Amino acid sequence: VQLVESGGGTVQDGDSLRLSCAASVNKANFYVMAWFRQTQGQEREGVAVLQPGSGATLYADSVRGRFTISHDNVKNTLFLQMDDLKSEDTAVYYCAVRDAYLHYHQWREASKYEYWGQGAQVTVSS
Repeated sequence: VQLVESGGGTVQDGDSLRLSCAASVNKANFYVMAWFRQTQGQEREGVAVLQPGSGATLYADSVRGRFTISHDNVKNTLFLQMDDLKSEDTAVYYCAVRDAYLHYHQWREASKYEYWGQGAQVTVSS
């Protein structure tokens, strides 16, 4: 499985940005698909997770109400719409997927994901 991200960049406080993650196989094979982010010296944080089969989603408290995870079934692409961006959202963002069952309480744990994108830098300046 290959995941190719795009859409990162530099924006200002309050702006919006949309990240894309194109998968080389149909997302229907994945149990969960997710977006993580990481800043230097910090652990990778799960910010948004989608279960394609049910449409269920899970968000980190820090982004709930501002970020939206979605997918395009035809294009095998995962998206992260980021609105009202803040300087603390600055990070490298990664998409990740997992084939096998994963308990809901583990959806935001980076160690549970098998396949990763290359990362996209998002910088929010004040």
